Amino acid sequence: MIFDTHAHYDDEQFDIDRDELLNSMAANGVGTIVNASAAYESCGRVIRMAEKYPFMYAMAGVHPDEVGSLDEEKFARMKELFQNEKVVAVGEIGLDYYWDNESHELQKEWFIRQLSLARELGLPVNIHSRDAAQDTMEIMKEHGEGLDGVIHCYSYSKEMALQYVKMGFYIGVGGVVTFKNARRLRETVEAVPLASIVLETDCPYLAPEPYRGKRNNSSYIKYTAEEIARIKGVAAEEVICRTEENARRLYRL
Repeated sequence: MIFDTHAHYDDEQFDIDRDELLNSMAANGVGTIVNASAAYESCGRVIRMAEKYPFMYAMAGVHPDEVGSLDEEKFARMKELFQNEKVVAVGEIGLDYYWDNESHELQKEWFIRQLSLARELGLPVNIHSRDAAQDTMEIMKEHGEGLDGVIHCYSYSKEMALQYVKMGFYIGVGGVVTFKNARRLRETVEAVPLASIVLETDCPYLAPEPYRGKRNNSSYIKYTAEEIARIKGVAAEEVICRTEENARRLYRL
């Protein structure tokens, strides 16, 4: 069944029909969802949601756009929260130089701190990197050794993707691969072995064609799988099965 490795079901866009939508997932071929936090406040929310829905797990962490809210007291609380049995990863964490909501130095500091926390807790990581390719790679080489995880919503070159694969990381592929202007991502999917790819939505964002611009949800992953299958020359069901195996191995499920 479909394994969505990265969603945001605590987002307010789901307030109107969250239960109904999530309870329809099995009927739409979705077996497992990892729900990701972004802000400090959402860490607790995604854990509570994972406790509510048997097919859902949590990844908890603070997105680079939100690290200005962190302090030592909150970080100590994060360490406690992340030991919940339904937390399977630290994320999404990383660098975002596109929005530049926080200084680059502050982003780097809390990125490294959260990588260290993941290592201490024995958890994989989920990495957000936008317009920060080189700094992200340098930090992962220096501070990510021995960790595994996903490079989420991958948007850089196929050569860099293969570097991450060699380092033991998976490449997260979502709806963007179906966009007409996604040539570089399709080249990456072609170059990276299926054994190193996981499927994700980042919902409610980045819905694939034919739903681009609308609210995304995990059932739409089938369109991403179909495009990957087309690129790889295999059946969509093989993509779904292999990426589920990859995700279960990654998250120790």
